[in-house]
Amino acid sequence: MRRRRATIAALVVLAAAAAASAAILRQSRDLDETIRSVALNGRVHARVVLPPGYSDSRKRYPVVYFLHGLPANAAAYRGNDWLIDALERAGPAILVIPQGARVGDTDPEYLNWGAGRNWETYVAAEVPRYVDAHFRTIRSRSGRAIVGVSAGGYGAVILGLHHLSTFSVIESWSGYFHPTDPTGTVSLPREPAASARNLVGDLKSSEKRLPTFVGFYVGRSDARFRDDNGRFDAQLTAAHVPHAFELYPGAHTTTLWKAHGTAWLRLALHHLGAPR
Repeated sequence: MRRRRATIAALVVLAAAAAASAAILRQSRDLDETIRSVALNGRVHARVVLPPGYSDSRKRYPVVYFLHGLPANAAAYRGNDWLIDALERAGPAILVIPQGARVGDTDPEYLNWGAGRNWETYVAAEVPRYVDAHFRTIRSRSGRAIVGVSAGGYGAVILGLHHLSTFSVIESWSGYFHPTDPTGTVSLPREPAASARNLVGDLKSSEKRLPTFVGFYVGRSDARFRDDNGRFDAQLTAAHVPHAFELYPGAHTTTLWKAHGTAWLRLALHHLGAPR
């Protein structure tokens, strides 16, 4: 009996050690990069999570740029840990979560607002340039996806459409398609190019030269954004622009995004270049 107890205790210790070792290995792949941004006139951050086996490989990997929701605090880019597991289940890729807000500027919606507040330029130009220079990436649009949740979904769509030569995959998870106030219920007056609906023609005309996968989904019980998603789906359909759209049971919650994160990340990677 004592020998059996000793064996069980040893197995528990080994399992705990293995778990601790796995946590250390993951931590070594989970990086907080500081970027000197001209667009934001200061130092800002991006979370970079490297795929398993990155350090033992010489391959170049596709990159998923993920935009977090807003309003948010300056440390929000360090959240969404569930994304790491979701992406690792989907396939090998580098995950990048740029900082999307600062103290006193919590809801910039990933747009350019003027000197020192040009979030779009930071996310769509400065961050990919930094990531390509410091990590083994597929350095072309065929290796870049831009994905976002809620306000980050709006950011992903609008930045993706503004920068078709940079990103070949655009996904919005429970997002919307025109600028709003922090509640997400009041439209804000901005230039026409801040509304995705005004860019459908550009997307269609660029289809052959810059083929782009566009996908989006929303919960049926998402009272704020369900109808907006339905209208955008109808507009793309009428314009004969290929895209993927799904309505799922659920509301505007992390539970919904966790349930479908792996499938939609796998869909994104399917349309990107494989590690090489």
